[in-house]
Amino acid sequence: MRILVVEDDRKVARFLQAGLEQEGHAVDVLNEGSGAGEQACAIDYDVVVLDLMLPGRSGFQVLRDIRGRKAEIAVLILTAKDSVDDRVTGLDGGADDYMVKPFTLAELSARLRALLRRGRPHEVTLRLADLELDTIRRAVRRAGKTIELKPKEYALLEFLMQHTDRPLTRSLIIEHVWDIHFDSISNVVEVHINSLRNKIDRGFGIPLIHTVRGVGYMLTAAPP
Repeated sequence: MRILVVEDDRKVARFLQAGLEQEGHAVDVLNEGSGAGEQACAIDYDVVVLDLMLPGRSGFQVLRDIRGRKAEIAVLILTAKDSVDDRVTGLDGGADDYMVKPFTLAELSARLRALLRRGRPHEVTLRLADLELDTIRRAVRRAGKTIELKPKEYALLEFLMQHTDRPLTRSLIIEHVWDIHFDSISNVVEVHINSLRNKIDRGFGIPLIHTVRGVGYMLTAAPP
């Protein structure tokens, strides 16, 4: 999942970024409202976590910016403003969920997964041949065998499975699985692809992860 966090409290922002990245998500952070709507619409985020009390532009203004340009992106408001009027204004303004501080990371993460399922109900369980990925339990099985993946391996496999039979460039993978500040020269994609191949393909009949020369990688049951 690719997430934009718009939060002016830098301590809270760092906590959110560290916790969500530990779960394998790609997280970008902005500490003010100015430009937040533009970035949310310019980059293919799955969800925006939005504070309301922001410098530059308020969270309500950012929400209007987003809804005016990109209606399909999920927005979760995370704020200390806990009055009923604020909740109603946020939800009526286009927020998909509203969460009040203080909060637990476990609940926030669960709500983000629920928002993503709501937008893609058919993708709760992803399958290709005998490979199965449960996006709710974050569990992976192949030919009935449970496969243990590290958070970034899981995020990479989920992205590949959301685009089966489609060649994905290295830059596109970095954009969705890592974040905008990631060093594009690094060989981290190749390292994680190799690790996935060892866990997903080795010991099974049909290889599913393929290199598309001059393009990138593709997850398919038929060799490209």
